[in-house]
Amino acid sequence: MFTIRKGSERGVTKIDWLDSRHTFSFGDYVDPGHHHFRTLRVINDDRVAPGGGFGTHPHRDMEIITYVLAGELEHRDSMGHGEVIHAGEWQAMHAGTGLLHSEFNPSGTDPVHLLQIWIIPDRKGYEPGYQQKRFADEDQRGKWRLAASRDGADGSLVIHQDVRLLVAKLEAGKELSYELSPGRAAFLHVATGAATVNGRALIAGDAMAAEGEPRIEVAGREPGEVLLFDLADR
Repeated sequence: MFTIRKGSERGVTKIDWLDSRHTFSFGDYVDPGHHHFRTLRVINDDRVAPGGGFGTHPHRDMEIITYVLAGELEHRDSMGHGEVIHAGEWQAMHAGTGLLHSEFNPSGTDPVHLLQIWIIPDRKGYEPGYQQKRFADEDQRGKWRLAASRDGADGSLVIHQDVRLLVAKLEAGKELSYELSPGRAAFLHVATGAATVNGRALIAGDAMAAEGEPRIEVAGREPGEVLLFDLADR
């Protein structure tokens, strides 16, 4: 079964420095029909204005992945990290027993566009941790690149859950497929561009969930990036 989640129907937070779209319930946006998908809890599509950002705030018992699509994001946390995440780079935090962090757009002229993803861990109480990586363009162009996994396979970010997060950069007319094992589900998010997924036309911000299906078929319609979550039942 395939279920489309249109980007135009997502929740919205819009203030002077932030334009955010919420695929699942987040903050003041509460949608019982779109609260999570298996262990995938949050996909926030954020655009932060120059100089804007999220002040210091806490997190606990969540796997938090940030992917910067354009611009730069400055990160600081209570573990002592102070890093700038550039376009094309990934960050993962194990919030575990608790941490504080802030995220700001360090540019005075350019916005930053990012995806923030939350995944529910397989248990509570992990030690907090931080990772940051960039994957080579040639490893993503026209093929799946594993970005995060439980075992850190192929140099991917390590997350404490049975999830495989993959990314691919597609040109128009290029096709990709992904085989799903029995009992697994997929959630595909179009980050940029446009694609056809198992015969359904999707644009940036759209997503599609797949359960009880053996294969995901993706064809690029406009140049862009797609994220694919391969998820266990629980």
